[in-house]
Amino acid sequence: MTLEEFSAGEQKTESDPDNVVLCLLAADEDDDRDVALQIHFTLIQAFCCENDIDILRVSNPGRLAELLLLETDAGPTASEGAEQPPDLHCVLVTNPHSSQWKDPALSQLICFCRESRYMDQWVPVINLPER
Repeated sequence: MTLEEFSAGEQKTESDPDNVVLCLLAADEDDDRDVALQIHFTLIQAFCCENDIDILRVSNPGRLAELLLLETDAGPTASEGAEQPPDLHCVLVTNPHSSQWKDPALSQLICFCRESRYMDQWVPVINLPER
């Protein structure tokens, strides 16, 4: 399973888009008030629904970055000229395997998304707590 970033409407994946099996939409409380981001999310959700890509909403993009090992504790601060952190508002999860269900963790996430849809929760939310 690989993760590929989808940022500001520009798809940053060079792999076959048919291998996308999950879309993670990450936003914190401040992002919920960002109208442009919410419109962006709506368009992404429509695309994912049209193309049978499961969607999962995740709170706390900073914690998501930590879980994906994209952020280090000892990195320089922005005032020291550090690079901008990656935009994780939308992350596409791809599975290049011939059999989509070989990864048990991915299989559990897909099942969770589908079970949520059966309960009329079309975009399930996972709250990631701070460490």
